[in-house]
Amino acid sequence: MMRLQGRAVVWGMALAQLGSLLPHVVVPSVLAQFLIPEWKLTAAEAGLLAGSYAAGYMLAVPVLATLTDRMDARLILLAGSALSAIATVLFGVFADGLWTGAACWSIAGIGFAGAYMPGLKALTDRLAPGDSSRAVTLYTSAFSIGVGFSFLVSQLVAESLGWRSAFFITAAGPLAMILVCLLLQPVKPKPVSRRLLDFGPVVRNRAAMGFVLSYGAHCFELYGVRTWLVAFWTFVVASHGGSSLVSPVAVSFVFSLLAMPASVMGNEAALRIGRHRAITAIMLSSATLALLIGLLADKSPWLLLPLIALYAVTVPADSGALTAGMTMAAHPDYRGATMAVHSTVGFGSSALGSWGVGAALDAAGGTASAAGWLAAFAVLSAGIALGPLALWWSRHEGVGTSNSPNAG
Repeated sequence: MMRLQGRAVVWGMALAQLGSLLPHVVVPSVLAQFLIPEWKLTAAEAGLLAGSYAAGYMLAVPVLATLTDRMDARLILLAGSALSAIATVLFGVFADGLWTGAACWSIAGIGFAGAYMPGLKALTDRLAPGDSSRAVTLYTSAFSIGVGFSFLVSQLVAESLGWRSAFFITAAGPLAMILVCLLLQPVKPKPVSRRLLDFGPVVRNRAAMGFVLSYGAHCFELYGVRTWLVAFWTFVVASHGGSSLVSPVAVSFVFSLLAMPASVMGNEAALRIGRHRAITAIMLSSATLALLIGLLADKSPWLLLPLIALYAVTVPADSGALTAGMTMAAHPDYRGATMAVHSTVGFGSSALGSWGVGAALDAAGGTASAAGWLAAFAVLSAGIALGPLALWWSRHEGVGTSNSPNAG
């Protein structure tokens, strides 16, 4: 059988990500137009439904990502991709309300827990050490393009064939990652004698934990806005008599599409001016933009559109730099365990972001209220502003104080 080698591994994994992520935001895509009215959900309940994916991921990833220090990560990637596809079909068949939907969607999140970080480990295990930063950034940046196509395909299919069909069609995407798994060279990790869930050395690695906690702030904002972007732009269009030429489908797609170049540029900035400095500047810019969008939520779509475009750059721009920083700061023997903590914190924060924005909307007037959206974006702004605090903490007491790319 032909096996992928060298750069083909990087490009193969990055392209397979596009398929793996096709089901990723089906629920947020159909939430405002279909699920909220059909299931009579409050905004907090809708956030809970969307966040159940991240919650399932958070519960499974400590075990699945840590196992990659003990067995070939591609085997976990293979199983996770299959479960992701199956659970997406189950949602389309069985979901008929908040709790059945949350159960199916959390299983899909468990499947993705076996796909994303194990996929990153499968990639880095097959690279020379000097190749990791840009390869990791390409892999994480492909995530954003995959999410963009998930938004696009889900909404177009739901509008033409019904929302259940959106789940059936996007469920085929993870088959691409299954194919790439079969083409990867087997890798046997070094034997390990420590306990499976041995996270003590990870937590004591202050340089790595700075990136992990900052990634939590990043995911809170990222998933908060991904869950509610379609609903927000639906409000903007409705507030102006439906006159905007830019539809929620287009806004959500372009928002995600801009993430790949933004993440690449963010990592390049980190390599040039220092990882901590670049990430801090990006996060503070993002917090400012979120607050500004909230304050102008009821203004013209043509005023909001450039702000949303800028926000589409700042939200993901720190992603590649954070993940690459974490992998480089991790001890080689605990890289899988560090990735597990990284993902657990990140996706736990993701679930909190989806629900927290929904709760803020409910408390301040709902999705049809400008005050509700001001509260929502204020919550996003406060969440991302915690990221620079985590980086500041990680650099004190003499740990991770260098600004070189290979430092924590």
